Amino acid sequence: AGADTVKRAVELDVASRFQESLVCYQEGIDLLLRVVKATKDETKKHRYRQKISENPVTIFSDGKYHKQIRIEENATGFGYEKVFQEYLTEIVSEVWVEDPYIRHIHQASRYLLYNFLRFCEMLVKGPCKVKTIHLLTSYDEGSGKNQQISGLEEIGQSLRNHGVTLNVEFSSSIHDREIRFNNGWMIKIGRGLDYFKKPQGRFSIGYCDFDLRPCHETTVDVFHTKHTKKM
Repeated sequence: AGADTVKRAVELDVASRFQESLVCYQEGIDLLLRVVKATKDETKKHRYRQKISENPVTIFSDGKYHKQIRIEENATGFGYEKVFQEYLTEIVSEVWVEDPYIRHIHQASRYLLYNFLRFCEMLVKGPCKVKTIHLLTSYDEGSGKNQQISGLEEIGQSLRNHGVTLNVEFSSSIHDREIRFNNGWMIKIGRGLDYFKKPQGRFSIGYCDFDLRPCHETTVDVFHTKHTKKM
């Protein structure tokens, strides 16, 4: 019953029925906690506690909506589809990405342009009908600048083949990381799109499938612009 109630809460959450969703979250977690207290098997207790901790924290304060997901160090199963898919409804046609480090090679040789490319691939697959992607980032340093610009131009050309326009702007003062959809959802990730660890090798599990790639510890905060200040 507790699991079914939490599942219903998620459905209400996605449908933007936030107050009803909050009630279901509270009832569902309360039911699950009762099961934990009544269970003597320590293995089952641990599994139930883990399930409870995996549920996103939904907070309502003065009418504002805020959902927070914490990604633990080395956690897997947090590919871009897992994080973004539920907010990519069919009405999404425009996306804004603000991330200062969409570059060719950054710390620990992490290929951030490939991360952005995979994010774009997710948008192209749908179910949304994205027509325009706006990227605000900063220039790479030194010799990496030409590679960065060349890579973004190549991504832009490929997107045009799928009917999507990529608009790129550069800023030397940008430091925030956030992604916005024109259906009102705004997602802030502490590490931006670069929350995956470097793969052990080009032929290691997780190199191609981000769901299997271990993550760095970070926090995902989800807001809806209906309940936030106008930007």
